[in-house]
Amino acid sequence: MTALVVAMDGPSGSGKSSASRGVARALGLRYLDTGAMYRAVTWWMLEQGVDPADAETVARRAGEPRLVITADPDAPGITVDGRDVAAEIRTAEVTAAVSAVSAVPEVRARLVAEQRAVIGEGDIVVEGRDIGTVVAPAAPVKVYLTASPEARARRRSAELAGTTVEAQRAEMARRDTLDSTRKADPLVMAADAVELDSTELNLDEVVSEVLRLVKERT
Repeated sequence: MTALVVAMDGPSGSGKSSASRGVARALGLRYLDTGAMYRAVTWWMLEQGVDPADAETVARRAGEPRLVITADPDAPGITVDGRDVAAEIRTAEVTAAVSAVSAVPEVRARLVAEQRAVIGEGDIVVEGRDIGTVVAPAAPVKVYLTASPEARARRRSAELAGTTVEAQRAEMARRDTLDSTRKADPLVMAADAVELDSTELNLDEVVSEVLRLVKERT
C-alpha cells in the first residue's frame, strides 16, 4: 500500500460507521463499509428464496449478485443488480441472517477480493470485522472500536424503530458469538491494532482519537 489505509474493526453498535465516516471526511479520504456488502449478499439470498442456513446453496450462488458500492463518506450507497438496496439491507430480517451468510467461506473470498479492489492503493477508511486481520493486514493504522454491551444496545435501539435495548442486547450477543467463533475470518482484534473503548465517548471524541492515532502512525 502506497497511501493511507485506516482499518476500523469492531462489533456492531460500537460506533464504527459514524466514526469511520467522520474520519474519512476530516482527512478527505474515501470510505468503505464492508458490512454493507455482506448485508447486500444476504438480502439477495433472501430475495432468491435461499435459506441463509443452507451453506452449500449460499456458497454455490455467492458469485451471482452484482454489487456496486459507493465509497463517498457523505453519500455511501450500494446496489445489487442495479437496484439501490441501502434501506433494504438494514431490515431486521437481513440483520438476523447476515452472520450465517457471512460465515460461508465462498462469500468471504468473493467479497474480500472486491474489498481489496476498492481499497486499491489506499486513501480510504475501511470498516468491518476483519479489515486489520484479513482484508488489509498491512494498513498502517488499525483501530479496534468497542463499547460496553449496554452502550452498544442502547445506541442500536435508538437507531431502529420498534425495538428495545434488551432485544438489541440479546441480538448483539448472538451475533458477537457467531462472528467471533466462525472458522472463516472471525472477528478478532489485530495484534497491532489500538483498542478504543467508546462507551464514555461521544462521536467527536472518537473521531479525534482516531485522527490523533493517524497523525502518530503517519
